[in-house]
Amino acid sequence: MLAVPTGNLTLLGNSNFLCHINRGIKRQIGAIRTLCLKAEEPEMKNLLDYIDSLKNYEKSGVPKGAGTDSRDGFDLGRMRRLLERFGNPHFKFKAVHIAGTKGKGSTAAFISNILRAEGYSVGCYTSPHIKTIRERILLGRFGDPVSPKLLSNLFDRIKQDLDQAIIEENGCISHFEVFTTMAFILFAEENVDIAVVEAGLGGARDATNVISSSGLATSVITTVGEEHLAALGGSLETIAVAKAGIIKQNRPLVLGGPFLPHIESIIRDKAVSMGSPVVSASDSGNRCTIKKFSVLNDKPCQICDIVIEVAKDLNLSCKLHDVKLQMLGSHQLQNAATATCVVLCLRNLGWRISDESIRLGLESTYLLGRSQFLTSQEAEALGLTGATILLDGAHTKESAEALMSTLQMAFPEAPLTFIVAMASDKDHIGFAKYILSGVQVEAVILTEAAIAGGVTRITPASSLRQSWIQASEELGIGVVHDGMAEYNERLKDHHRLPVRSDRNLVDGRKIVLATESSLKGSLITANKILTSKGDQKGIIVITGSLHIVSSVLTSLAG
Repeated sequence: MLAVPTGNLTLLGNSNFLCHINRGIKRQIGAIRTLCLKAEEPEMKNLLDYIDSLKNYEKSGVPKGAGTDSRDGFDLGRMRRLLERFGNPHFKFKAVHIAGTKGKGSTAAFISNILRAEGYSVGCYTSPHIKTIRERILLGRFGDPVSPKLLSNLFDRIKQDLDQAIIEENGCISHFEVFTTMAFILFAEENVDIAVVEAGLGGARDATNVISSSGLATSVITTVGEEHLAALGGSLETIAVAKAGIIKQNRPLVLGGPFLPHIESIIRDKAVSMGSPVVSASDSGNRCTIKKFSVLNDKPCQICDIVIEVAKDLNLSCKLHDVKLQMLGSHQLQNAATATCVVLCLRNLGWRISDESIRLGLESTYLLGRSQFLTSQEAEALGLTGATILLDGAHTKESAEALMSTLQMAFPEAPLTFIVAMASDKDHIGFAKYILSGVQVEAVILTEAAIAGGVTRITPASSLRQSWIQASEELGIGVVHDGMAEYNERLKDHHRLPVRSDRNLVDGRKIVLATESSLKGSLITANKILTSKGDQKGIIVITGSLHIVSSVLTSLAG
């Protein structure tokens, strides 16, 4: 069970906990951040051109029913034939397999860092990436992204076989299937001790679901929410069935949650049918609490207790007090608890994992685009000198709720200005409702960002505006937008308007709703709002997808 504080952000003194993080994990944090500020390496051009020529559902959107275990679903037989061509590399390592609507990437990062802190060589496969596709494959004891040379050399070695496979499969092999195959080959060739593998879509028909029960250490389902509805059968129940497809015979299952009771029953029933013991991070015997928010080495963190006491199915126990998480929010505490349950399952299976390694792994985990605060130098480079800027890839109503909850807990008094871009297949109205409901929201700037480098799934800012206007009307919250005559005057006099104290308007107070077709224009408008507020310090939150986060970080590299 989770508990969170209601107090403000406080300053943590001269803590030395980072000094205790092993050198490898610190290298990983630095390496990933550096990657984000570099252009794709020229030596990878042939590989990138090749996979970009393949079907990419991240760019085009996933077909209806593609993630279901039905005749409309993705062809796992094709993926198995592809892997067989390369000697079935996925048979040569143990894996933790993660599915879920939200929290997969964070949970994978927590698990991987815990295992690395213990000294294991870990392969980690996740998606999407922020800046370079190399971020999707992390290797070894330090968790470094796969090097351009290693990836390019592998491609050169297997290209002829890939060409033949594509011919034999009538051109149906996808970008994701090829890159998943390359990840599995690298994990096998690099002799990783264990791989942490994130499913791309659903679970049952995802390309990663070739992992067999003999190769699976533990399966994980983090959450079940209404994302990719059409691709996963059209209901929360069919989504649960799809994600439960990663459960394997007699292998333990870890549930993140919390889940709706009937959704959890669907998953547990599948586990029972497979003879799989179930561990729940949301079990009432677990006590996970955010005690306070603090600042550590100029970066926010949250001080947490994570106490796991599981007696049903498996007997697991771990008590960690005053864990300093760089990943903020109650949802990240939930992900940390889920990861802790996973490694406790591994320990139960005979893996050597100390409580201290669990602490070090949790404390060192950092991901780009998840509650990421830019430095003052980065803010200045964006033309927002003196601004506090938060990047967060939230793109569902659940993640919007988590984002607003985090902001309310950590910065209850700070005015908020949002810059939002979203893919066309997301719940725009549901997302908007959670953002607009925040008591500190002053302005929202709607913009556009390429999705996976393409334009097919971009939502025009003007279309987003209509969704946000509808959301505001359904909530009874007033907005003034750039289709209204009073917009310019309101924007100019923004700092003189009364502050909202709740959902009801105070003295006619309205949220400014602006549209900009470019990130640059959005930043200019955000700066105009920021400077109009005088000495009142606010926060600019850039969100709606990991793709706008990528755009921001790419602009910093330019």
